[in-house]
Amino acid sequence: MGMYLNPNNKRFTKSRKNPLYVDKSLLIQKLNAIIDMDECQVCVSRPRRFGKSTDAKMLSAYYSKGCDSSVLFDDLKISQTKDYYEHLNKHNVILIDMQAFYDKDTDVKKMIQFLSTSVLREIFKIYKDIEYRDNTDLPNCLDDIYAELDEDFIFIIDEWDCVLRNRESTSDDKKYFLTFMSRLLKEKDYVSLTYMTGILPIKKYGNESALNMFKEITMISPTPLEHFMGFTEDEVKELCTQHHMDFEQMKSWYDGYHIDNNVSLYNPRSIVFCISDRKYANYWTDTGTFEVLKDYIVMDQDGLKEDILKILTGEEVEINASKFKNDMSSFKTKDDVLTLLVHLGYLGYHTDTKTVYIPNKEVEDSFINAIEDSSWDEINKAIKDSKKLLDATLAMDEETVSYMIEESHDKEIDLYNYNDENSMACLLKLCYWQSRSMYEISREDKSGKGRCDMLFIPKKANIPAFVIELKVNDTPKNAISQIIKKNYIQKIENFKEILLVGISYNTNSKDDTYKKHQVKIVKYKG
Repeated sequence: MGMYLNPNNKRFTKSRKNPLYVDKSLLIQKLNAIIDMDECQVCVSRPRRFGKSTDAKMLSAYYSKGCDSSVLFDDLKISQTKDYYEHLNKHNVILIDMQAFYDKDTDVKKMIQFLSTSVLREIFKIYKDIEYRDNTDLPNCLDDIYAELDEDFIFIIDEWDCVLRNRESTSDDKKYFLTFMSRLLKEKDYVSLTYMTGILPIKKYGNESALNMFKEITMISPTPLEHFMGFTEDEVKELCTQHHMDFEQMKSWYDGYHIDNNVSLYNPRSIVFCISDRKYANYWTDTGTFEVLKDYIVMDQDGLKEDILKILTGEEVEINASKFKNDMSSFKTKDDVLTLLVHLGYLGYHTDTKTVYIPNKEVEDSFINAIEDSSWDEINKAIKDSKKLLDATLAMDEETVSYMIEESHDKEIDLYNYNDENSMACLLKLCYWQSRSMYEISREDKSGKGRCDMLFIPKKANIPAFVIELKVNDTPKNAISQIIKKNYIQKIENFKEILLVGISYNTNSKDDTYKKHQVKIVKYKG
């Protein structure tokens, strides 16, 4: 056994000892089905801390000739499949953690030279009697081994795209790296299976890819491995039951990556840390600075700021992900930036509608941190003033509430197409941002005989609940009447104090001095 050629199973043994280990071994069944086929090369890209390295350790432990892993797999789901023993520890495995090599030397040519030397050192110990044409070239040496002995290899390559993700890497660096990867893996008889993990899809130059032999699994196109891209909802429910955690709170904090209509994924790191700490908090985004997010969302791409604002306030935005060049620097449109944020995990993606959205509270916090540290002063002001707006609402100060909403619209955040109740609700969600610490806020909430525009449900019983109804070219009085008539307070009727808030917006006036927003706040008396 070696570090790279036929490694042992020690790292996966550590994973199995974790009391929060989730069985993802049926991924092996998917890969067993393509060994030695034309479609034997898979590249899986997903955000950091979504279990990529854990999967790589599992696959290495299962396939590697360098160990006996039956004790690690006999109680897992893969052991119940018909080809379990056929491949268990029966293959030559070459395991490469690309990030470890790149951390040692960011000079790409030197990195590849060191990688080749490291792997060849172990190969020469096993395959001593081969007459090698060039004993410094890894692809050539593997060709020679296959030609003489008919020996093939399974490649497991973790963090394969680290060179491409480094914004300091030059175009020549990236091309040199991709050329090496192509020489190592493309159309090689010695490759029986390749499983690569990364964050970005495979880099394209023009319309071509140096690694176009791969089946790509991404956050945009996750099939057929969608169940293995993170923790599924059923897996999280089971963990919550086992460890006596509130699944609904877990869902509100960490759910949101809706891979398709049937699969919703959770970030494994966040779930594991939340259960371990017994505390709902931001775990995933603590693994990387929000500076990265800030750098992208403040880019001067046409319409990007407006789309970020829409997303932040609960809307979904349609994107064209097909033109993304699969790196972290070649941006031509706002769609390129938003597509990158999907791959980084900062946005979710609906495959059916091709729209993006903020997936959960954890990621939402990162957006706010990034915006607060950006040049978006007008949005910062609205967020910072949101506590004052909440206080004014609870004090039933209609003039102040009207003035602050007016200011946010006219002077701070001029949302285009601000001519319907949906646009008003988006603005108000931002204006009431800091109330999230005290309230659960629902938009278009089903309550009573219809859907109220915004419902503020207190997290503690000692503060008023309130409901907001919006009207365009109407009166706040009529908004209040609708709340009562349709019993929108049904979900909050058990609270001691309930406020009814009607807000209207007049789109007809051309006089800028005319008050476009009007507010009425009353106490519900039953």
